[in-house]
Amino acid sequence: MLTIDRTTYDGIIAHARRDHPDEACGVVAGPEGSDRPERLVEMVNAAGSPTFYEFDSTDLLTLYREMDDRDEEPVVVYHSHTATEAYPSRTDIGLAQEPNAHYVLVSTREHGNNDGPVEFRSYRIVDGTVTEEEVAVVDALPPRTP
Repeated sequence: MLTIDRTTYDGIIAHARRDHPDEACGVVAGPEGSDRPERLVEMVNAAGSPTFYEFDSTDLLTLYREMDDRDEEPVVVYHSHTATEAYPSRTDIGLAQEPNAHYVLVSTREHGNNDGPVEFRSYRIVDGTVTEEEVAVVDALPPRTP
């Protein structure tokens, strides 16, 4: 199960709406081994496409160095679908290289940039196997335990 705080959840949705009709993408970093999505990092879709996303390789390298310096890892890897449901495509499955990450998909197909409900779904993708998981949105994550 993915447990995510309301501010981060709302931030991911806002990013997806803002970038529509192109796909949005980003990462939520958290302390290594914690499964706590704490720091939202919006990325630029280098593909600039409504049907495909690609992290800019320089930005991604910078992010991984930053996470390494902060003892963080990618807890959530997210992107949006602008015309289809929030389910990983074959391409998405092939790009999933973080076995411990939650892969979040937001579909903006119904309302685009406008207010209105979106699909927000989370998956684990390991060795090409996709497993949907429950999402719990909380006001705040519980305090970290030492």
